[in-house]
Amino acid sequence: MTVIYPYGKNDAPVKWVSTEWLAGHLGDRDLMILDCQPNIHEYIQDHIPGAVYWHEGLFRIHEGPIPTRWIPPEAARILFGTLGLEPERPVVVYSSSGPLSACAAFIGDGLEQTMVAYTLARYGHRKVYILDGGFEKWKEENRPLTREYGVTKPSVFRVQLRTEYFIGYDEFRKIKDNPDVILLDARPAAFYEGQGPWIKPGHIPGAVSLPWKSLMDDRNRKLLKPEDQILALIRAAGVTPEKTIICSCGTGREATNEFVLFRCYFGYPKVRIYEGSFTEWVSYKGNPVVTGKNPR
Repeated sequence: MTVIYPYGKNDAPVKWVSTEWLAGHLGDRDLMILDCQPNIHEYIQDHIPGAVYWHEGLFRIHEGPIPTRWIPPEAARILFGTLGLEPERPVVVYSSSGPLSACAAFIGDGLEQTMVAYTLARYGHRKVYILDGGFEKWKEENRPLTREYGVTKPSVFRVQLRTEYFIGYDEFRKIKDNPDVILLDARPAAFYEGQGPWIKPGHIPGAVSLPWKSLMDDRNRKLLKPEDQILALIRAAGVTPEKTIICSCGTGREATNEFVLFRCYFGYPKVRIYEGSFTEWVSYKGNPVVTGKNPR
């Protein structure tokens, strides 16, 4: 299959670009590049020319009993405007698993790319490009690097919250067991089956295990597997276009990988993300959990 970049279905706000595509567009005056490496010192050490730094942690805040809420729209407006984002200005997002932040389980795992891409689209950005393969692929190909910092210019970012992208706790409880709904858990299988860092072990009853890493290249978690391999994996999990697909995980972060993949790469029409995920689910003491390999 010949891929024409930026690649994504129809008018999807999140699309994918190759390292070759980005190298050919570094001189585009309207193109913005966001370096989302987990440790700012990795950005300082080297980055793609023109890139400015952004940390994904700015997107979330502890609200009430939940430590992982997305920030309110007015906060996003201020942050995005300070950075110089504009809803129609193309922005490329990339990250790395650099030596200062590499961690097999949580940070430096490649999710910075999808977390940032999803969140920009969530607040109304319409041209977000994920660098397929991330910074590792860029460096492996000996493409240009710099230690000169990119420059931001303030902008006016008018937030348009895409409420159809996410599902809140009350609606989630109401529909999650419907026959036309499939609930996915993107966490590692060990967490899905047993004890993770949460107060309870296991998973939400009915959730099907589909670890996000299984959809990515074994050596580079920022590089998508070939499309036929991804489709085989998600079909085996019961994911089909006519279903309402709810993506969940531990805190909503891992689920962003599968949300943008299903909704923007494959163009499935009814994909939502349960941002509260297992963290919110177990905060209600009466909610049941299931351990082991089976959904129920």
